Amino acid sequence: MEQLQASLQARGLRVSNLPDKGRSLVTTKDFYPVKCRKNWKFKMQLLFAGEVIISQEPYVCVPNNSLTESSCDGCFSKSNLKKCSACQVVWYCGSTCQKLEWKLHRLECQALAKLDKERRKSVTPTIRMMVKIYLRRKLHSEGVIPVTAIDNYNLVEQLVSHMSGIDEEQLVLYAQMANLVNLILGCPDIDIKEIVENFSKIACNAHTICDSELRPLGTGLYPVISIINHSCLPNSVLVFEGRLAVVRAVQHIPKDAEILISYIETAASTITRQKTLKEQYLFTCTCPCCIKAGQHDDIQESAILEGYRCRDNRCSGFLLRESDDKGFVCQQCGLTRNKEEIRKISSDIKALLDKAPKSTSSGNPQDAMILYKNIEKLQKEVCHPFSISLMRTREKLHEILVQLEEWKEALTFCKLTIPVYERVYPGFHPLLGLQYYSCGKLEWLLGETDDAIKSLTKAVDILRITHGTNTPFMKELLMKLEEARAEASYKLSCKE
Repeated sequence: MEQLQASLQARGLRVSNLPDKGRSLVTTKDFYPVKCRKNWKFKMQLLFAGEVIISQEPYVCVPNNSLTESSCDGCFSKSNLKKCSACQVVWYCGSTCQKLEWKLHRLECQALAKLDKERRKSVTPTIRMMVKIYLRRKLHSEGVIPVTAIDNYNLVEQLVSHMSGIDEEQLVLYAQMANLVNLILGCPDIDIKEIVENFSKIACNAHTICDSELRPLGTGLYPVISIINHSCLPNSVLVFEGRLAVVRAVQHIPKDAEILISYIETAASTITRQKTLKEQYLFTCTCPCCIKAGQHDDIQESAILEGYRCRDNRCSGFLLRESDDKGFVCQQCGLTRNKEEIRKISSDIKALLDKAPKSTSSGNPQDAMILYKNIEKLQKEVCHPFSISLMRTREKLHEILVQLEEWKEALTFCKLTIPVYERVYPGFHPLLGLQYYSCGKLEWLLGETDDAIKSLTKAVDILRITHGTNTPFMKELLMKLEEARAEASYKLSCKE
């Protein structure tokens, strides 16, 4: 612990035990979303966006491989893959990634190669994570991989498991998985109970590794990053640069303040967020957003995000259930909406949504588009314009229409999501920035250069805070904005 504290102190951080929270990551200096540095030579100030609070490589990580799709174990790429000829489980995109992973995979490969073909099919990414944890511990103990203050098994041991909150069915599943791990490792001296507890730790502490556009690639265990607690209104954001986890400030964080990130998708009512956190992470959030649960403003926001719309299309009011439970009353104009009417439309929507997974996986985007357009039409009848479910349907339509190269209609649905994004996400949220980026790319493609510049500028203003400015993704975004500005300037000069 002393070594960890010394390492963190050099980064302006410390681990503290806070009441009702336990271990927390706290600042020992100020952090800012934008840093200014004076360049005395040119007598100007340079802006450095997205100050990094902490970054960490994973203790272990695995790609989201399945029976139908595979990724490189080193970089998560899906291109030029070749399967490891010995274990027949792991894939690599080339010799570079294979060499980087060899110290650990050499042991894993030997263990997996001993399994019969059917047993190998049971080796899920989660099972592999656990196997790699124990093999990495072995390599640490033998000095093959150096132990550092932020890279050692002791940090894994110190992670919270929430074992007391796990139900019996989940415990049985963990026990079955632990037996498989023990079989793969071939180490009878490893305690099955310890493996079970580590599975619970993974469930509570592992992070989904995403690309720059927040598309899931794999799962990683980052023991120091896992010390950071959750808030539905966080002061920092976790993004990934390859497998490297990077936490950046999205607002001014003063000295002696707690670093907070969001563990979940926050575009939801307080009740839904609380339910997700309780089920997945086994705690009740008491952040500034959640302590308002049940208050008038929170009830109103929940009714808007997850409730129903007024039957008068000109009214933007939200509905609350009548005391006699026969209908819903608009809180703005007083009109009542029949409960059975809402129930019927909601039932029709559910029936279509049940068909959606099969439709999207059929390989026929045209059919999927028709299905989601029908869902959107019904949702517009019953959902508030700021409804989360309506927003999700429009996101899906945007995605399908891009696939079909129906650019103008894709832009229409993308634009419809923006007001909801602005309502449900904080100003510096990566998803809001990425949605502006999607709009900007489509506007530029369609020749709407002035609108594209506005959207791309908004995207840059947000994503330079959350992603920094030095990643290939951000360099591409900045280049697109400069090209759009150059095009607009050329068009203006041609008019003159």
